[in-house]
Amino acid sequence: MKAILIVPLIFFVHAALAQQAEKQAPGPGEATSETKQDVSNAGLTGKVKTALAADVGLGTIMAIDVDSDNGVVTLKGHVDSAEAKSRAEAVAKEVDGVSSVKNQLEVRKPKS
Repeated sequence: MKAILIVPLIFFVHAALAQQAEKQAPGPGEATSETKQDVSNAGLTGKVKTALAADVGLGTIMAIDVDSDNGVVTLKGHVDSAEAKSRAEAVAKEVDGVSSVKNQLEVRKPKS
């Protein structure tokens, strides 16, 4: 009688473990959710960099580093005025997919 109960239990446990393994391991050509998020972050970072580069008022664009994580964009580096710092933040906020901006830019006067 015990053997009859154990066999279905083993089958049930085996099926549950197999289903869990399917959920965790991506198949050939499939990306993990972590990989998809990395690609999404990289895409958003690229869009923000492009928007900053296209803005005529930001002549110091080469000194701005952009990172993104789940829609939160961080701007680091230095600009030559408080206006450029504010403008960079405003441009980044306008990009589709940006939920917030952490503006860590430093204002440095250009060397004469």
